[in-house]
Amino acid sequence: MENNKFNFCPDCGSKKIQTLFSGRQWKCPECGLVLFNNVASAVGVIIENEKHEVLLERRAKEPRRNFLAFPGGFCEPDEEAEKSAVRECMEEIGVAPEKLSFVGAFPNTYEYKGILYKTCDMFFSAVLPASFVLKMQPSEVVSLEWIPASSMEEIEKIPFAFESARKALARYRGEK
Repeated sequence: MENNKFNFCPDCGSKKIQTLFSGRQWKCPECGLVLFNNVASAVGVIIENEKHEVLLERRAKEPRRNFLAFPGGFCEPDEEAEKSAVRECMEEIGVAPEKLSFVGAFPNTYEYKGILYKTCDMFFSAVLPASFVLKMQPSEVVSLEWIPASSMEEIEKIPFAFESARKALARYRGEK
């Protein structure tokens, strides 16, 4: 996170802004601003079909464009994680999942436009309603794919955008 630097104080414009704690904090000696790069919350939803395949999205955007991820995204301010999971699924796959169950939370590094963000990625398992039609959000998703994931060998072959997703799927499967 050492690359997370400001050239100017975002409050007063001073060039004396200091980057501290390996890019996790900025301090301006001119105006006294202290700004923290805190961990962001994100969610992912593991949805499995009867063939033990999981629903994955091919990402349309950077970071990690064209890699695979679970439906999900960043939590909004003041939003509960479960509500974020449902909202993100509605936005990205056009379906509200049911019976959410917490799988686990894993740290992640999310690089966007040269800035490293540390995230806490929370994963849930869920089922889709009996009668559902997937409708992807083209601005976020290139394709929706059902990928085999019944063993650790299959999980290791998946080109995940973020390692936190692989860890969540391994925990969901009960494997190490």
